[in-house]
Amino acid sequence: MIEELRREFEDKGIRKVKVGGFDVDGVLRGKYISLDKFWSSVEKGFGFCDVIFGWDISDQLYDNAKVTGWDTGYPDALARIDISTFRVLPDAPDTANFIVDFYTQDGAPHPACPRNLLKHVRQRAADAGFSTVFSAEFEFWIFQETPHSLDEKGFRGLDPLSPGMFGYSWLRQSQYQVLVDDILDTCAAYDIEIEGIHTETGPGVWEAAIRYDDVLAAADRAALFKTTVKQICARHDLTVTFMAKWNPDLPGSSGHLHQSLWDAGGQINLFAGADSDRLSETGLHYLGGLVSLAPELTAFYSPFINSYKRYVPGVWAPLNASWGIENRTCGSRVILGPSASAARIELRQTAADINPYVAMAACLGSGLYGIAKNIEPPPETSGDATEGGDPAFALPLTLEAAIDKLRESHAAREVLGDAFVDHYIRTRDWECREYNRSVSEWELRRYFEAV
Repeated sequence: MIEELRREFEDKGIRKVKVGGFDVDGVLRGKYISLDKFWSSVEKGFGFCDVIFGWDISDQLYDNAKVTGWDTGYPDALARIDISTFRVLPDAPDTANFIVDFYTQDGAPHPACPRNLLKHVRQRAADAGFSTVFSAEFEFWIFQETPHSLDEKGFRGLDPLSPGMFGYSWLRQSQYQVLVDDILDTCAAYDIEIEGIHTETGPGVWEAAIRYDDVLAAADRAALFKTTVKQICARHDLTVTFMAKWNPDLPGSSGHLHQSLWDAGGQINLFAGADSDRLSETGLHYLGGLVSLAPELTAFYSPFINSYKRYVPGVWAPLNASWGIENRTCGSRVILGPSASAARIELRQTAADINPYVAMAACLGSGLYGIAKNIEPPPETSGDATEGGDPAFALPLTLEAAIDKLRESHAAREVLGDAFVDHYIRTRDWECREYNRSVSEWELRRYFEAV
């Protein structure tokens, strides 16, 4: 394997190597290493400062982390290079890119590493005789801005790529053909196959569906897609955001997750029922786990304060853990056609701000939980699922409420393990406290003079 990689490096003229891994917030943290360093690290790994699990999305150090911190001195974690993730960006043809997984110095999976979390849940599925097929689709907003102009404007009064509401616009696709071609071609060359891309309803908003694959490969592609699109847009002097809700007057950005289980050989879709109008028993129990655990796992699906600004009526964002066949108002949409191989469940609760590794691990883990415990889903919802519904399946509508539910959840620990759940709760508790310390523009405008 290593010799094959050496030959490929030679054939492609690789002269530099870039390695990186994803933190709890889904941010790709990486660096360049020399070729000599790379070859010496392929088998034994290399040191990578574990502060990436000890700070937040703004590089502010947590005051409550246990996996690292001032008491440990922020030592190196052991980074292991996954050579199967070898990629080369077309605009940097002499640079090899790799994803790394993080371990403790004694070789155990690092308790805060999201990719290792997903690998662990995926292995449980394999041990149960399942192969896993997932895909993600993201909505994202593009602006005629740069990092400097965003800062100068205070993230207000931004110029979108295009004006108005023009969903599925053939015209907009042609008007921005150079950008669209760059996204399609670059992502294809970077092993991120896009099945479809189109404008959504809103100024400068687009949606891309990434081709389905094994859950780990799907998470890799989903996570890399967000970073890659940001790099592509920068080449065009544009900026993109995957925030769940960047503007209160416009729709939010969804990040839906399609999922199904297949037999161990990947030949038979185990969600397809004997009748074409229903899921199989395996599919129904998976759905039962997904739906029943959604309220207490919401913090994994909606990781930020801003995530919950999307949970409002009238924008197709679910407010409860309902399900329905081809019903886009539900938290889980069951898709049965056009053939048995297409049978799957689409989790519509998630937004584009997800960490794909964490969200997919939570989905798969809760589905396996449902199968193991023969959980039946609640009655199917017809019509608008955001109206009424069983209070037992209501989703928490703030990050604080979601953390409270997660803190009380025994199932979450069974699904994802104590170590990751404990670390994650601490990071989201910090996120809430940082928000509560802030004073918003809304508060200043509303209260400054009047009170």
